[in-house]
Amino acid sequence: MFAKITDSVFASPQIDAGAVAEAKAMGIVAIINNRPEGESPDQTPGDAIEAAARAAGLDYVAIPVTHAGFAAWQVEAMADALDRAQGPVLAYCRSGTRSTLLWALARAKAGDNPGVIAAQAQAAGYDVSPIRAVIDMFASGQD
Repeated sequence: MFAKITDSVFASPQIDAGAVAEAKAMGIVAIINNRPEGESPDQTPGDAIEAAARAAGLDYVAIPVTHAGFAAWQVEAMADALDRAQGPVLAYCRSGTRSTLLWALARAKAGDNPGVIAAQAQAAGYDVSPIRAVIDMFASGQD
């Protein structure tokens, strides 16, 4: 269910509270929710995921991303969440795509190689081509 982007980052479609136990069993230490509340009537509310995460001893952070795109604060928040994690993280949204794209932007801003970022995302089943120009810009330090 969780797509491995790197050894320390996984992406996933919407999870429920039961998936938190699976994440913990895999060694995940933090959950990043990239889905806005109320996006779909069938989504598990973020506070239910947060409660399950905290009960399991996992960190939790919400960085909601709408389909309108990414803002600088979201990229910074994702970078901070990844940097603070003391182990693997699971980021989720409706399909895992926004989480993967936000991860890619955060890593590019940190100076990671855009080709490596794209390859890691592709290996996990995600396509960063819609934001590749921004990844390249961030990686070159032109943000």
